[in-house]
Amino acid sequence: MWEASPLTYLALVIACLLSIFPIVWSFIIASRDNSAIYDVPPPLTPGGNFLENTERLLANEQASFLIGLANSLFVSTVVTISVVFFSTLAGFAFAKLRFRGANALLLIIIVTMMVPTQLGLIPLYMVMIELGWIGTLQAVIVPFLVKGFGVFMIRQYALSGISDELIEAARVDGCSTWRIYWNIVLPVLRPAAGVLGLLTFMETWNEFLWPYIVLDSNTPTVQVSLKILSTGNYTTDYAQVFTGTALAIVPLLLVFIAFGRQIIGGIMEGSIKS
Repeated sequence: MWEASPLTYLALVIACLLSIFPIVWSFIIASRDNSAIYDVPPPLTPGGNFLENTERLLANEQASFLIGLANSLFVSTVVTISVVFFSTLAGFAFAKLRFRGANALLLIIIVTMMVPTQLGLIPLYMVMIELGWIGTLQAVIVPFLVKGFGVFMIRQYALSGISDELIEAARVDGCSTWRIYWNIVLPVLRPAAGVLGLLTFMETWNEFLWPYIVLDSNTPTVQVSLKILSTGNYTTDYAQVFTGTALAIVPLLLVFIAFGRQIIGGIMEGSIKS
């Protein structure tokens, strides 16, 4: 390993500061009144209006921010569990089981990863209308229960992380395919599954376009609630918007703090295996 130069450390410090500044500034503006948004230079210390802004935010019935938080938590949790479960199942099958059409099915999955989500919005919206799911949480859960990226990622990890001899030994001992998956494969895939779960949770939590299309103010996610806050009046209450943004960031920060080591450990373990 090469020793890092002072210039490398300087570049890393600048990159970290640029990355963290928008988050810190959101919390700073959330603790001040609306006039702080126009201050030049921008304020760099918190004020004393955070509780007042939070009370006004929670009292805003049009935005339904608490409902949005609860809906986002429910949707993100369900989608994450489903994606991890089906991705580990399919990834194990593609990596270690032999069946007809495996290569063709894997190619189809890879092709779905290349198609932009925006191209499928209109057909998917028409399907939601036919099912009567417009304005319901099913519309933002069911279409994303399985992701091609997750299947491909777990397959690549399983190829190098699970030995064929281990699976053959389990079959000799009389294990069924399901028991091999549950007792042998899943524990080995835990680091990759943890990374996939965290990435899926954050992606689902931050999703805006599709929930904004199919949901309304009665069943919003947190991103839709923030959009209502920014467009609900003739003049935008930036204090409320930044307070909502700061509160919406908190669950992601807690998840990352709790499981961030799992992400780094899974990535590093995958890089070592490769």
